[in-house]
Amino acid sequence: MTEGEIVRAGLVQQRWTGDRDSMVDNAVAAIGAAASAGARVVCLQELFSGPYFCQVQDIDHYSATERVPDGPTTRLMREVAERHGVVLVVPLYEEEQPGVYYNTAAVIDADGSYLGKYRKNHIPHLSGFWEKFYFRPGNLGYPVFDTAVGRIGVYICYERHFPEGWRALGLAGARIVFNPSATSRSLSEHLWRLEQPAAAVANQFFVGAINRVGVEPLGDNEFYGQSYFVDPRGQLVGPAASDTEEEVAVRDLDMGLLTEVRDVWAFYRDRRPDSYEPLARP
Repeated sequence: MTEGEIVRAGLVQQRWTGDRDSMVDNAVAAIGAAASAGARVVCLQELFSGPYFCQVQDIDHYSATERVPDGPTTRLMREVAERHGVVLVVPLYEEEQPGVYYNTAAVIDADGSYLGKYRKNHIPHLSGFWEKFYFRPGNLGYPVFDTAVGRIGVYICYERHFPEGWRALGLAGARIVFNPSATSRSLSEHLWRLEQPAAAVANQFFVGAINRVGVEPLGDNEFYGQSYFVDPRGQLVGPAASDTEEEVAVRDLDMGLLTEVRDVWAFYRDRRPDSYEPLARP
């Protein structure tokens, strides 16, 4: 990828269909639609193949785990990526071994090759978001992935509240960071339009923020959609998606803005890592 290139990118915003197979089929169809519209990279929502089961604490949901990359969904998505020639970010409920589970996103290149995975590092635990019941904190750091559309990173849902990971991804050279989410009205909706644009400005990259829609049977949380891309100036790239309906949002990201913004706002030049030691203390 060269600076100044336009990368057409897609976000898939879904509602729970009632069963895993139809959820996966719906996502595959949405990826195809995004590819037909010219998208070269597509990201699905957090834990895309199921409901957001963290609204309750129930061991039955452990059965939704699968291996990454050796599980059926990653294998299928590798085929889908190769078929359409698109880079995919695929968030899944990962089993590392029996009883050890992670909130994970697999990254697949446009030729279908598996590039690696990101495991969610920051795990919330509050009413309606009982994630520590289901996931261990990630142990893979903040990797970036060299793809057919350039270097991308992943940061998952609740993590958007933590500036440190955004910065780590920027320092590692990410040009686009995807934030797949399952976030509902009330506590965080007013932050949805603040935090990702602020992260895009502070770290001078594009952010793709993905959310689901609808009310799911495990709780009364209403997921508010509004998936969007934001550029390194903090401006939305086109409108946000619907707050109630499924949508495949495809937008053109001008990679030339990265150099332009970094030349004007030299945040990376002016960093003072020698003064940040207290930030790493418990």
